[in-house]
Amino acid sequence: MDAMTPRAGARRYDPLYDPMTARAIGPCGGYAPTYWIGTAGPAPDDDGPVTTDMDVDVAVIGSGYTGLSCAIHLAKMHGIKAVVLEANGVAHGCSTRNGGQAQISSGRLKRSQWIERWGMDVAQALHAEVVEAFDLFRGLIRDHAIDCQPQDGGHYYIAHKSRALPALEAETRLLNDRFGYGARMLDRTELHRDVARDMEGQGAMWEPDGVGVHAAKLAFGYLRVARELGARVHPDSPVQGWVMKDGLHHLRTPGGTVRARRVAVATAAYAPRGLHPRLRDRIMPIMSNSIVTRPLTGPELDAVAIRKLSPLTDTRTLRHYYRLLPDNRLQIGSRAAITGKDAANPAHLAALREGMARKFPALRGISLDYSWWGWVDVSHDMMPRITGLPDLPGAFYALGYGGNGVMYSAMAGRRMAQLVAGEAIPDLPIFNTELPHEGWKTPFRRLGQRGLYRLYHFRDERK
Repeated sequence: MDAMTPRAGARRYDPLYDPMTARAIGPCGGYAPTYWIGTAGPAPDDDGPVTTDMDVDVAVIGSGYTGLSCAIHLAKMHGIKAVVLEANGVAHGCSTRNGGQAQISSGRLKRSQWIERWGMDVAQALHAEVVEAFDLFRGLIRDHAIDCQPQDGGHYYIAHKSRALPALEAETRLLNDRFGYGARMLDRTELHRDVARDMEGQGAMWEPDGVGVHAAKLAFGYLRVARELGARVHPDSPVQGWVMKDGLHHLRTPGGTVRARRVAVATAAYAPRGLHPRLRDRIMPIMSNSIVTRPLTGPELDAVAIRKLSPLTDTRTLRHYYRLLPDNRLQIGSRAAITGKDAANPAHLAALREGMARKFPALRGISLDYSWWGWVDVSHDMMPRITGLPDLPGAFYALGYGGNGVMYSAMAGRRMAQLVAGEAIPDLPIFNTELPHEGWKTPFRRLGQRGLYRLYHFRDERK
């Protein structure tokens, strides 16, 4: 199904863009044909491309959730009206290609893994951070009347094999006993009766915080709010050169050079490796595929029995994330191709269809209205960083959510705004250290990823 996209006539979608190998990005790249873009309606007004040299206090690179949240909070908390530079259309990358699942997490690691890595005190402080982040996320939607169809009802972490249940049960006890968080377990009968008749599902852990949102309407809502607060948002203005001169960051775009005292980077997985040497290989771009079915019929709805519209995720390492949308379509996504060149390989779509059919046999062979893919910014230690660059004064970044950025990006933008403004933030590992740097050359990184995928698939699917 062809999606109606903002500025569709001026843009051309590049389905094979790969940030690991591309020399540059944009301008005028089209939106991916996602369900979110296809049903969002026109984007709010922006400020058009950069057309002249300019001097600014703060430049934000990237106009997704993080960049727009940073601009919002710079204005709300510090009276700073930022200039946001976007390579293509507003929220062109992760923010309009994700699954619309807001979960109470900031990266890929569980609470038990936080404890193993940093100890209980730090883990509890991190938990308090993400709880506060969820309050901030809900507050942005509520206070600014962002019509992103929020479906609030918690997150269901579904055991795809019976051997996954003990770990879920242990995590549930940990959340309750050490974090005072009201998670609970559901057995297979309760899961199928009250949540979803996922035929793989053997039980589930329920977390009270989980919201399904319309991904593009959320992004376009942030855009409206940022501009109402005085930020300027310039699409089709990729940063094609970045040098420091006389204490200023010179950001070269096709329409002019932006000279900024401070720079906040919020590009997720989409910036090419050449954006700046200090940012190269800080994250690993991982591709995720997503599909949306046609609206389900009454008998199909009865068969899948999805009674909650909030996020559902299974326990695979290469997890499936899925939910019933408000218009009775099913959305499901998972990991897929390794490289951009292989993104359109029909084998990846077939594998995702098969994953959906294993969960919901009644949907085997169902026609699809939308199919797309996009890049996810996975850090090498599976946690994000919101921090400054010590040897590049006035430069900051927020990267590395690993697929869990829909909710936490709002707080990451706020924390980065605080750093930009010189304000102290909590002393936590995601703020006071940089992302680990991966030194392997691109072909070897991709070979390692291919091997890991095979290992993960074997572990996930073994009896």
